[in-house]
Amino acid sequence: MSEIKVFNAVNRPSEIEKQEIVNFLHTHLGEYGDDKLDIKKAINYAIKQFVSFGGFVALIMEGDEILGASVVNATGMSGYIPENILVYIATHENHRGEGLGKKLMETIICHAKGDIALHVEENNPAIKLYEKFSFTNPYLEMRFKRNN
Repeated sequence: MSEIKVFNAVNRPSEIEKQEIVNFLHTHLGEYGDDKLDIKKAINYAIKQFVSFGGFVALIMEGDEILGASVVNATGMSGYIPENILVYIATHENHRGEGLGKKLMETIICHAKGDIALHVEENNPAIKLYEKFSFTNPYLEMRFKRNN
């Protein structure tokens, strides 16, 4: 039987748990993921390991095994900017299609205070999950990136 674990500024994961979450996300985000250092930064932001607006990390666990993980960062904004950014969400590649993504999204929506935004690549199959939860795409995102 799986269980949900939620970590935040009050209930932080141990360093070992944090590294397990980083490794899980790095592996199971696949081509849509980031390097481990960036994943760890997002987790540290969510649990207020340093001065930040916080957020939370939600896991689906079966015993000691992570079956799904998500990281939500609070933006400190409201109104014109959503209060939360869903930075990462992934399910174990051997357990996809079992409703774990849906369970994680329900947990995220339950724990997030305010609106939630996310970035997703147009070829990512997770778009279907987001649309089931009424996420919409009202904007075209454009970025300027410095070459430092």
